[in-house]
Amino acid sequence: MSAISIGQAVVLGAVEGVTEFLPVSSTGHLKIVEGLMGIPVDDDAVIGFSAVIQVGAIAAVLVYFSKDIARIVSAWGRGLRDREERYHHDYKFAWWVIFATIPIVLVGLAAKPLIKGPLASLWVVAGSLIVGSGVMWWADRTGRHKRGEDDTSFKDAMLVGGSQILALLFPGFSRSGATMSTALMLDLDRVAATRLSFFLGIPALTGAGLYELKDALGTGAGAAPLAVGTLVSFVVAYASIAWLLKFVAKHTFNAFVIYRIVVGVLLFGLLGTGVLHS
Repeated sequence: MSAISIGQAVVLGAVEGVTEFLPVSSTGHLKIVEGLMGIPVDDDAVIGFSAVIQVGAIAAVLVYFSKDIARIVSAWGRGLRDREERYHHDYKFAWWVIFATIPIVLVGLAAKPLIKGPLASLWVVAGSLIVGSGVMWWADRTGRHKRGEDDTSFKDAMLVGGSQILALLFPGFSRSGATMSTALMLDLDRVAATRLSFFLGIPALTGAGLYELKDALGTGAGAAPLAVGTLVSFVVAYASIAWLLKFVAKHTFNAFVIYRIVVGVLLFGLLGTGVLHS
């Protein structure tokens, strides 16, 4: 019997799709919803399921940014063959994404027992939601928002890519929240920070989903719920990406900061009263 039903897969896929690229922590929301539905958040099949349905959200990014990705990959391929092409920003950016993914891969492999163990607690999620809110508010308030996407550098990519480790170790901090906040601290404008977060998330999240696929199927997650959850995640994530890019072009991140604090406080209350178990 699958650890997750088709109906639960639809709900979790929708939650993943909405929250994966918003700076509110998809992992945190998945754990909260799993807890409310009585699904054990530390079960291997559930952890694997959560990682695999992220591939649906990543597929949405690949489709949404297909022209940009094709341009960057094409420039990278030309640069491998022609030295003159290596001065182009797209060629260098492709390498930056590759190098910026290395830190989270190394930490993910080394800290896997902690990530799947004590750090998977909903108490950690609640605290990380609130702490991450403070970081995001400070970054958005102090960042000068004067640099565009074409102004990014290798240093920017490494710092922003490395910040994904915070979300890996502290579910609730939010991968998008960590990367966007770091980019804002580096004075990127909100749209550039958001797009950089998307591109840096592609290899890391795709790798995590593929890495967990075998374990997810082997521990009882079920092929049908995985397929349904991934498909729902894709559809919802595509709409979420389009909305987010329009939103950050005209608004600050204050709405996300307030929302995260409210969810974090409510989660502490639910855990403290025994409605949810960590």
